[in-house]
Amino acid sequence: MSGTGLAVLAAALVLTGAAAWWLRARDGAVRAPARQEEDGVRGPAAVLGDLGVRPGEADLTVVQFSTAFCGPCRTTRARLQHLQATRPGLAYVHVDAESHLDAVRELDVRRTPTLFYLDRGGAVLGRSSGAPRPEELTTLVDAHTGPRA
Repeated sequence: MSGTGLAVLAAALVLTGAAAWWLRARDGAVRAPARQEEDGVRGPAAVLGDLGVRPGEADLTVVQFSTAFCGPCRTTRARLQHLQATRPGLAYVHVDAESHLDAVRELDVRRTPTLFYLDRGGAVLGRSSGAPRPEELTTLVDAHTGPRA
């Protein structure tokens, strides 16, 4: 193989490694929402309200979009149900993404599970795509709901 070929191969390997690291770093990480209400564009809180989400009933409401054949969705659902049972200030809402495609489009849900975190006033605190990191999820829940029951 020529020197140019080796350089191209090395560059491709470095770029692939960097892309894999970047994707892994973002997977399940809670990020600030991309947008709230804007002129003529409904924000996430309005779309979630159309789905029956009522965040005023809990300190923190977690809305999970998932699909039937998503393995990480089942794990995330079980983890959130466990947290809900031990943290009275937490509400958990499950949304079947396949049955609510308009909301999926409006909220730009590109993969499952996707979670939205809402405070008592209905403001979206953040969102995550992919299985949430257990420690980060527990820390976020505890920060908004207080210690476990």
